Order: sequence, then structure tokens, then C-alpha cells
Amino acid sequence: MTDKTIQFSLKEDKDQEMRTVLSSVYESLKEKGYNPISQIVGYILSEDPTYITTHNNARSLIRRIDRDELLQTLVTEYLKNE
Repeated sequence: MTDKTIQFSLKEDKDQEMRTVLSSVYESLKEKGYNPISQIVGYILSEDPTYITTHNNARSLIRRIDRDELLQTLVTEYLKNE
């Protein structure tokens, strides 16, 4: 029996969940013929869920994500690549 501590990163889990949700919402919007980027940006700016289709439960999925956390993550990722 070894005494090893396992560490979990909640931030990494949260980031992965956001990535998964955004990818799913993006695909759902694309399937319905919308411009996914415009629709997601509209939702982020207004927090109006009608920007997101109900197709594939996308509207419910996107509402699981805290908008402020999403914006922070997007800006951090964008700036990280510079």
C-alpha cells in the first residue's frame, strides 16, 4: 500500500466542461443553419437565451456555464497565445 496523494484540478475540469459545452452548442447552432459565432457572442453579451437554439438541448447546456467565468477563460486563452 502506497501513501500517495492524488490532486484534482477543479479549474481544469471547469475549463474542460466549458469547452465541451461550447463545442456542443456550436455544433447545434451550425446544424440548424445559424452563424454559431454570432449567436454565441449575442448570448454572451446579452445573456438572452433565445440566441441559442433548443436543438440538442443546447440552450439548457449553455446556461450551465457562468457567463463571467466564460469571459475570463476566453480572454485568458486568447492572451495566452500571444
